[in-house]
Amino acid sequence: MSLYDSILSAEQAVRKHLRLTPAEHSLFLSKKTGAEVYLKLENYQVTGSFKARGAINKLSYLNNEEKARGVITASSGNHGLGVASGAKKLGIHSTVYVPEYAERSKVQAIELEGAEVKSIGDDCVITESAAREDAEQFGKVYISPYNDLDVIAGQGTIGIELVQQLEQLDAVFVSLGGGGLISGIGAYLKEASPQTKVIACSPSQSPAMHECMKAKKIIDVACSPTLSDATAGGVEEGAVTLNLCCSYINQSILIEETEIKEAMLSTINQHHMLIEGAAGVAIAAFLKEQENYKGKRVAILICGGNIGVDKLREVIS
Repeated sequence: MSLYDSILSAEQAVRKHLRLTPAEHSLFLSKKTGAEVYLKLENYQVTGSFKARGAINKLSYLNNEEKARGVITASSGNHGLGVASGAKKLGIHSTVYVPEYAERSKVQAIELEGAEVKSIGDDCVITESAAREDAEQFGKVYISPYNDLDVIAGQGTIGIELVQQLEQLDAVFVSLGGGGLISGIGAYLKEASPQTKVIACSPSQSPAMHECMKAKKIIDVACSPTLSDATAGGVEEGAVTLNLCCSYINQSILIEETEIKEAMLSTINQHHMLIEGAAGVAIAAFLKEQENYKGKRVAILICGGNIGVDKLREVIS
């Protein structure tokens, strides 16, 4: 089955459990730039981010034996929350491994969804390694945040909604981490709306997939802390997303921390809603490229709104 067909199938699984999020016209950004700008509000999704889509789709494909054994994942944020929420809906036991430095509010949100939380390691690589080892030892399915075609297909259902909500869409700006989100959206738009440009947006502090695409292979990329923590970190060896990103992304843009912060502040001020750093990256990238989109219809993916209090203080201070 092609990825496009898998996305159509994922729509059935996603629609039973999740929200069709709004594509809201941004009068502020439209007036500011001369484009017709819409915000696709995945921060209004049931867990506060798009990650719920890929998680519920992956969980829906498990057979009864796999469901009975339970699932494992590693995450300190949106992915873990998406898996925990989806597992709860489907009656599956989930275990989420988090690094020791994970923000307490995010851990509590995962626990509230009924997941068992294990705090292991002072580095996300150590945390993920422990999760994978235990999944193999106990015969449980490990759910990757991006390196899984079922997860990617779930994220791609956003593309279906965009085409339904916004006809003749000229471009969509999407934050880029491991590439699962943009691969799914790009795969659907390539078939259903080929005139739509798919623009990848990465923080310059953590440009892993951006650099891997330039090298056309997975390489080690130096990464530093960023406001866009949801897109931070490297790309795992053998990730299926690299070739997908190279196929579906029309342009890849790097964004500085000051630009992310300004985009977040203006959105909080003008739209009166919280967004996380990864969403700020996509807004900032559009603002950087605005001269190319005057008179065009543009969507910006607001991928999530799960920002912690400490991070919010950093933005508004």
